[in-house]
Amino acid sequence: MSEEMKVHISESELNALKEKALKADECLDKMLRVQADFENRKKRQDKEKLDFLKFANEGLITELLRVMDDFERAIDSAKNTNDAKVLLQGIEMVRRDFEDILKDSGLKVIDPKGQPFDPEKHEAIEHIEDDTHPANTVLEVMRKGYELNGKVLRPASVKVSNKKEEQKQEENKEEI
Repeated sequence: MSEEMKVHISESELNALKEKALKADECLDKMLRVQADFENRKKRQDKEKLDFLKFANEGLITELLRVMDDFERAIDSAKNTNDAKVLLQGIEMVRRDFEDILKDSGLKVIDPKGQPFDPEKHEAIEHIEDDTHPANTVLEVMRKGYELNGKVLRPASVKVSNKKEEQKQEENKEEI
């Protein structure tokens, strides 16, 4: 059995409560609008991000179309001539153009021949005993490596020097 509890408040207290309720409604309305604005902005940013990713390579691809056109001209030229020298010159021109486009886009060739082996940029595919170079020197590049704006895309595949076994033994004796 619940007894009804009667609360007596004055007119001024009632008006104060009504004002507070009105302010609370205004704050709730404002908060709901801010939340809706936030959600709309997030959706717009997500769409802009997708559009950016979708068309990020547009400039590069436009440049590469030039190379595609050059390849098509080279193929057409090859069909009409038997001069391998002219064909080779054309292909070399296309390759240079292609390399220039990639270089302008931030691509750099990793060419470590004669340099110390760096596991961050090089992949050793063979170790060769060699007494004419210091140990861990890149003797030969089997496949070029590439960096894009300082980030290694593909390490260079290299052959690396090792000292001959007799040299290692002599150095060990000298250290003792």
